Amino acid sequence: MQKILRIAQREYLDTVKTKTFLLGLLMVPFIIGGMIFFVGRMARGKGGRRPPIRVAVTDLSKELSAKIKICFDEHDTYHSERQFSLQELPAGENPSEVEKEGKNKLRSGQVDAYVVVDSNVVEGAGKIHIYTYKPKPTKAEAIWSIENPFRKAVVSRRYEIEQIDRDLVRKLGHVPIKTLELGAGADEERVQSEGQRVVGMMVPFFFMYLIFMGIVGTGQQMLSSIIEEKSSRIMEVLLSAVSPFELMAGKIVGLAGIGITVTGLWAVAAYAAARSQGLSVDVTGQLMLYFVVYYILGFLMFSSVLAGVGSVCNTLKETQSLMMPIMMVFIIPLIGWFKLVQSPDGMLARVLSFVPPLTPMVMILRLSASEDIWIVEVFASIVLLAVAVLGVMWAAAKVFRTGILMYGKRPGPREILRWLRQG
Repeated sequence: MQKILRIAQREYLDTVKTKTFLLGLLMVPFIIGGMIFFVGRMARGKGGRRPPIRVAVTDLSKELSAKIKICFDEHDTYHSERQFSLQELPAGENPSEVEKEGKNKLRSGQVDAYVVVDSNVVEGAGKIHIYTYKPKPTKAEAIWSIENPFRKAVVSRRYEIEQIDRDLVRKLGHVPIKTLELGAGADEERVQSEGQRVVGMMVPFFFMYLIFMGIVGTGQQMLSSIIEEKSSRIMEVLLSAVSPFELMAGKIVGLAGIGITVTGLWAVAAYAAARSQGLSVDVTGQLMLYFVVYYILGFLMFSSVLAGVGSVCNTLKETQSLMMPIMMVFIIPLIGWFKLVQSPDGMLARVLSFVPPLTPMVMILRLSASEDIWIVEVFASIVLLAVAVLGVMWAAAKVFRTGILMYGKRPGPREILRWLRQG
């Protein structure tokens, strides 16, 4: 045990003393704070002024042109930096030729969008056709917003036909809503802003992503360390003083310490940045305890797998083909996180909680999303994960013992299975 701790200490200190690690450690708080600051500014800001979007219109109903113009004028009044330039192409006696002309203008770049309003759009099943030609990403949002003025024009005409007072309908439909969040005290309450609701949704994802980045990002240093020491033959010197298992275990423990240091700093920086923006983040001590437990167990499993992979490879390039299927498994929770947050007690979340490679991320996501997770599930997932870690470390140690001193051609699956069957 003493040798394992010495190797862990060496691995930890050799990593944290590097200039790149210290630079990254100091930059992370500023990066996280800057991201939260600029996201907040962008959400509150209106953006820069853009050139007017040129829209050509052919009204086949011949009764909406005036209302369409009024609706676009209202839009331009309230959105001075997001204006439209409206051009009318009257249908005339030959609507098909007019439509052809409008589409040619669109293709030649004279207009940014061409709109055709069906003749029966007000009282029938007609539609509003919006044509674009190779729309640029910078104008995509503006093209989508074209729909609103046209929709308002049609609805306004329908109100007139049915003799309905539009202002009265708007007044009757207006219901002010104020969302408040209670505090622990009897008189503690505060208005819950839109940003606060977004934070409440993103906290579970942040905890899951923190485990993912801590396990995957720090774990990959295991590969670099093993490949570097193996190619420089330092590994042979180390194995003359310690056993293969002690060397592997020491590296895993040392890198686990680095991972806890880094993820702890990320968590503190994110929390401080959120509080500086006036956002409340509800994180309990129990949740942090679960985070540490799941992170350590998950890191032990992932780094053990990487230790086995690194021992049978001679270069980092060789590890890429073996890492791809491993990474594909770990990104499954990232793909389905929104569904898992919405149903933390659903069947999918419960099943994934007992798939050992996914257990750390899925369980911390569920625990941060809901306080009603059955405690038996929590302890059962921890026990299952711990057993899986012991099994993976046992298999990785057997592969590491033989593969670490092999050079040249990488062993195949059959040969690795033979190593595992050996006593």
